[in-house]
Amino acid sequence: MAEKKAEAVYDYILRELREKEKMHMALIDPDKQSPQKAGEKALAAALGGTSAIMVGGSTGVTQQKLDETIKAIKERVELPVILFPSGASAITPNLDALYFMMAMNSTDPRFLVEEQAKAAPYIKKMGIETIPMGYVIVEPGMKVGEVSRARLVKRDEAERAIGYALAAEMFGMKLVYLEAGSGADSPVPPDMIKAVREKLDPKIPLIVGGGIDGPEKARTVAMAGADIIVTGTLVEKVGDVEDKIREIVEALGR
Repeated sequence: MAEKKAEAVYDYILRELREKEKMHMALIDPDKQSPQKAGEKALAAALGGTSAIMVGGSTGVTQQKLDETIKAIKERVELPVILFPSGASAITPNLDALYFMMAMNSTDPRFLVEEQAKAAPYIKKMGIETIPMGYVIVEPGMKVGEVSRARLVKRDEAERAIGYALAAEMFGMKLVYLEAGSGADSPVPPDMIKAVREKLDPKIPLIVGGGIDGPEKARTVAMAGADIIVTGTLVEKVGDVEDKIREIVEALGR
């Protein structure tokens, strides 16, 4: 575990993908449970085989909740803890890294560059590793689509998704994330994932999240071309997180 802390988180992600081809990350929302419960869920996810813990949510994430949640997680696991930020108002130096992300299809300048510009001086001062990421919100989008005022990519608009992904690549971003939204009935369509993966630089990992509530959907998304699969609602709602994560990790061929 010490090796993971010594290397940059992005390098760790690339190494995991080289070694295992597919990667699972568990997403924990600080607004959905107590810090103690968040720590317990992170430990269960780690025992189930997840490779990293993402922390964040679309609403209700205060500085205090974030600090306390990350502290509780770090007391229980040694996996990298990555902030999935909703804005500049809640950032802590206790992170291992954060996604420095642009909501590519937002219609609000706040989520294109304003929040990032507001946060950047503090991130620089705290010395947090940043991982530039293009974030593309796909129908139904759920709460994150609403909050970010996204012009959602419709489920039959693979070409639009490709365009956003390639724009992220040309901006120099290191990750591309296709998001159907937390609690979505179904994940990003496999044909859209496949189309994006075929056009995107193969060196840039493709993350897919939203609507992945079991091993079959995880396998479908992975076979379509997702490199990293994120589950959040499942971690939040199921009782036996360890077993559920293990089923998903095994479905990814891990």
